[in-house]
Amino acid sequence: MPNAFAYFVLALWPLVCLAMFRKLPVERAVIWSILGGYLLLPPLAEFDLPLVPDMDKYAIANLSAFMIAVFYMGHRVSLWPTSWAARILVSTFVLGAIPTVLTNSDPIILQTFANSAPIVFKTGELPGLIWRDIFSVVSNQVIVLLPFFLGRHYLATDSGLRELLLALLIGGLAYSLPALFEIRLSPQLNIWIYGFFQHSFLQMMRDGGFRPIVFLPHALWLAFFFVMSLLAAAAFARHAAAQQRARLLFAVLYLGVVLLLCKSLASQLYAAALVPVVFLTGPRLQIALAVAIALVAVTYPMLRNLGVIPLDAILAQAEAISPDRAQSLGYRFDNEQQLLDRAREKYLFGWGGWGRNLIRDLETGRILSIPDGRWIITFGTYGWFGYLSEMGLLATPLVLLGWRTRKLPANARSPFAAPIALILAVTLVDMLLNSTLIPFTWMIAGAILGYAETLGPRGRTDIPASIASDGPVIGRKTTPSGKRTVL
Repeated sequence: MPNAFAYFVLALWPLVCLAMFRKLPVERAVIWSILGGYLLLPPLAEFDLPLVPDMDKYAIANLSAFMIAVFYMGHRVSLWPTSWAARILVSTFVLGAIPTVLTNSDPIILQTFANSAPIVFKTGELPGLIWRDIFSVVSNQVIVLLPFFLGRHYLATDSGLRELLLALLIGGLAYSLPALFEIRLSPQLNIWIYGFFQHSFLQMMRDGGFRPIVFLPHALWLAFFFVMSLLAAAAFARHAAAQQRARLLFAVLYLGVVLLLCKSLASQLYAAALVPVVFLTGPRLQIALAVAIALVAVTYPMLRNLGVIPLDAILAQAEAISPDRAQSLGYRFDNEQQLLDRAREKYLFGWGGWGRNLIRDLETGRILSIPDGRWIITFGTYGWFGYLSEMGLLATPLVLLGWRTRKLPANARSPFAAPIALILAVTLVDMLLNSTLIPFTWMIAGAILGYAETLGPRGRTDIPASIASDGPVIGRKTTPSGKRTVL
């Protein structure tokens, strides 16, 4: 149970965001409003308000950054991409929740049968969705997309992409300190500061030691954040001047050690595969690899349904590395299959909220199958319509970037576009295993989409007015009224 300080910090965050917008360049203020909220605010704590989505740390950070940008800074942030594919996906992501609500009005009855007669006892029920839920569900979808719009508006430039990588590097180095503290003394910071532990403590124990979690939902989330930070450090080290390269290479080594201490095999494999790619390959190959990874991630459920994914071979390889890891992965695959069978009953628009997509004991209501991967959660909740909208909206920026940079010379691309693309691509892969989709991921996707749109349909520099007109202007500042004054 979160303590009073946890709710106080949540309520204070909009003021913290406002201070950042007043003191920092707008690009950094937008980034740290979202990323800072993810790293510092309490997980699970939320304000339960009527008729609107729960105000947790994600929703509060998203709304704070967007409302300050629009009403305090006076900017007009476009909600409508120039790419037709992105427009369609934004529309279906938001409006596709409506048929989900309309097709799930029936409650799910939990019941048991008497021993000696055909008598049914009702032991509980999961409520059906009603028309009033439409506003809450649709508004939640819009709130989720706010970092996407902010990233497209403010960060679709070479300097914006650099600021994203810089934030990951600084955030990783800073967050390594509490992570190392918890590795040494056990995960206690969330308990000491916010009054509760956010997950199962047993899952934080691995290989005779502890896995850090700090203020994130799970240790796996923290390990993956260090993967992102490590890739950012590698990108800066590759492009740094000679006098700075040594320090950045040390940062790469340091973050790699921290990642190893986090004891997450999947994250370690991501880093082992992609850090050499960042160091040794050119941007064209990196972007092509990011596109290929994204396409595999998006099509995974279809391949899984067709039996194309070699699950037994994957488990055998995991067994050769670690029997414990293989057992955990096998448990995930079994859960996925049960939830996939459940999702097929309403494959088009899903089961909706209230945990209706989960497998339950019909007598006790106890949840029997726990979803881990983001893909199976989205597929079960919103069906194929919602899954393709969400994954498609995250993958489309990579596809568009690959298409519009395929013929560009190396010096015509931002040196930071390729590593950012790899970070987004590996996030899509991790979403197959974990629900690691966070607001900062949406911001990265929006920034890549906006950057790809600025290249124009044939690789020319052609900045759309929706991005350029109210975006950050180098050498100028924007007053609270929205007027710009030359410095």
